[in-house]
Amino acid sequence: MVEWISFAFIGIFAGLSAGLLGLGGGLVSVPALLYVFKFYGMPESHLMHIAVSTSLMAIIVTSFSSLMAHHRSQNVDWALMRRLSVGLTVGGFLGAYSATLFSSEVLQRIFAIYAFLMSIRLWATMPELAGLATLLKQPTMFISGTLFGGISSLVGMGGGTMVVPYLLLAGKTIQRAIGTSAACALPIAVSGVLGFILFGDKPETDNPWQMGYVNWQAFLGLISTSILFAPIGAKWARNLPVRLLERLFSLVLMAVSASLFFG
Repeated sequence: MVEWISFAFIGIFAGLSAGLLGLGGGLVSVPALLYVFKFYGMPESHLMHIAVSTSLMAIIVTSFSSLMAHHRSQNVDWALMRRLSVGLTVGGFLGAYSATLFSSEVLQRIFAIYAFLMSIRLWATMPELAGLATLLKQPTMFISGTLFGGISSLVGMGGGTMVVPYLLLAGKTIQRAIGTSAACALPIAVSGVLGFILFGDKPETDNPWQMGYVNWQAFLGLISTSILFAPIGAKWARNLPVRLLERLFSLVLMAVSASLFFG
């Protein structure tokens, strides 16, 4: 019962971050899942792979819930999302394959470096520009999508920390960028999970909830609350000081990245 409560609690914050900040929830769920898995004594040889894969599985559901809320607010550019999705999908597979080549400890440090860089990025001010036209043309969109999808799948993210600033540089409003980013998390997460299934080992465990790299108890616990709180976060994004919340979140992220890198 305690495990279910732990996973549901993580889902609350993952859902809010997905809807409010357009981050897909992975920056919350991956380190939180890792800590919970360690606390309950799961074998450590594949812990980070399980946390990343389970996070991506949850992002499939969370991002769908979040994108529907943004769609109702007319903040999703579906034409733009479709043009990015090819690269995002290719990148998702490549990122998952790359993750299987690393040990859990190395993957943990890769995540820590990524989290630290993203905590710095959250302090940067991204102005709404008239638009850099080349960012919305091919092959730039395919190359960018592949890069975003690959990095995101490698570390269990929905891609919001990269897609949002990219769309802002392309001239989209912050609301439109966050909404479209929520939609872009879906192809990343789906291809990432499929990539882990195709390329990953099957960790030896007697845990009945463990299938491959996905822990279904954690997944179900996460989505039980994340699908409820992602739309709430999307509504809050229209009224709350998102920039202030991003910077507060970045301070927490810095502490988490240091703990993962040196822990």
